[in-house]
Amino acid sequence: MNLQKYPKRWINDELLKIMNNHLIDYPTPINISYLWSFGSLSGLSLVIQIITGIFLAMHYCPQVDLAFASVEHIMRDVQGGWFIRYVHANGASLFFIMVYLHIFRGIYYGSYQYPRQNLWHSGVTIFLLMMATAFMGYVLPWGQMSFWGATVITSLFSAIPLIGDSIVLLLWGGFSVDNATLNRFFSLHYLMPFLIAAIVIIHLALLHDSGSSNPLGLEQKQVDKLSFHPYLSIKDIFALLLYFNFFFILVFYFPNLLGHPDNYITANSLVTPAHIVPEWYFLPFYAILRSIPDKLGGVLGMVGAILILYSLPYFNFGTMRSATFRPFYRFFYWFLFFDFLFLGWIGQKPVKEIYVILGQFGTFYYFFFFLIRPFINVIDYYFYYEGQIKDMLIFFSQENLNK
Repeated sequence: MNLQKYPKRWINDELLKIMNNHLIDYPTPINISYLWSFGSLSGLSLVIQIITGIFLAMHYCPQVDLAFASVEHIMRDVQGGWFIRYVHANGASLFFIMVYLHIFRGIYYGSYQYPRQNLWHSGVTIFLLMMATAFMGYVLPWGQMSFWGATVITSLFSAIPLIGDSIVLLLWGGFSVDNATLNRFFSLHYLMPFLIAAIVIIHLALLHDSGSSNPLGLEQKQVDKLSFHPYLSIKDIFALLLYFNFFFILVFYFPNLLGHPDNYITANSLVTPAHIVPEWYFLPFYAILRSIPDKLGGVLGMVGAILILYSLPYFNFGTMRSATFRPFYRFFYWFLFFDFLFLGWIGQKPVKEIYVILGQFGTFYYFFFFLIRPFINVIDYYFYYEGQIKDMLIFFSQENLNK
C-alpha cells in the first residue's frame, strides 16, 4: 500500500482544506484571552438548542387545548424527556448569557471598529433573531405567563400608526391570542434557529476574513500570531469544560431557577397574573419599555435600545480600539455594564412610581452612553497622545541636561 498518497489526498480535498484553514491553521493573535471563548460557546449553545428543539418538536402539540398537556407528557412519559426539556429551557438562558458577554467584550475591546464593522452588524442581526425566537419559544408551553406575555408584547405593535392594528391581527391570526397564534409561533420558532445558523456561518466567514481582534486593539499586521490549534484551542476546551459544569449543575440541581412559577399553571384568559414579566434575558429592554410613559415611545425605546448597537462602528475618532488605553471610555463602559444589570433588576419589579423613576434614570444613561461615545473617544485620544508627547519632551530634555 502506498501511504504517500494520503497526505496528497488531504491537500486536494477541498472540504478538508477548508476545515484545516478555519479550525487548525487559522492564524490567531497570540495575546487573546479566555474572553474570546464566548463566541465559540455561543455557537455551541445554538447547536444544543437546535438538537434539543428537534426532539421536543416530535412530541409537542401546537394546539391550545393540548399544548400544556403535551409539555407535561414530555416531562413525565417520554423517556429522557425531562432532561431534553430542561436542557432546552436552560440552554436558552445560557445562550443569552454567552451572547451578552460576547457583546460586552466586543464593546470593551472595540471589536466593532474597521475592518470588522460588517462582522459586528451580522452579530447584532443574530442577536435580534435570537430575541424573536426566544420570545416565540416562551409562548409554546402555554402557561399563564406564556399566554399573557404573548398578549402584552404583541399588543405593543398596535401603537404603530396606521398599520399597527393590522400587524397585531396578522400576528394573532384572529382577534385574540388563540390557536392560530400558537401555530404561527411554533412554526416560526422551529424555522428561525436554522436562519440564525445560516447567519452564524456568514458571521464566521466575516470573522476569518477580517481576522480576530485582540486585547490590545492592534491591527492584524501589528500582532504576532499562532495557529489556532493546538495553542489557542486549548483555551476554548477549558472554557467548554467550565460551561458544561455550570450547565449541568443548573439542569440537575436548579432546573426551574430561571423560570417563572406562574408558567406551570395552564393558560387562562379569564385570570390575569398579578405581575406579568418576560423571561430574565428580556428584562433590561422591558424596563426601558416601561420607563417611557407613552406607548409608542416605549416601543421605540425598547426597539431602539437594540438597533442602536448597529451604530457602534461609526463616529470613531482616533486609532485606539481597546479600552485598556482609554481611561475615560473605560469608566463610562463599566457604568453601562452595571446600568444594564440595574435595568434587568428594575424590569422584574412591579410597576410602582419609585421603580419607574429609577428605570428612567437607567434608560437615560443607556442611550446617553451611545450618544456621547464619539466625544469620549476624542477626549481619550487627546489625553493619551498628549501624555505621550509630554513624556517624550521630558525624556529628551533630561537627556540634554545630562549631556
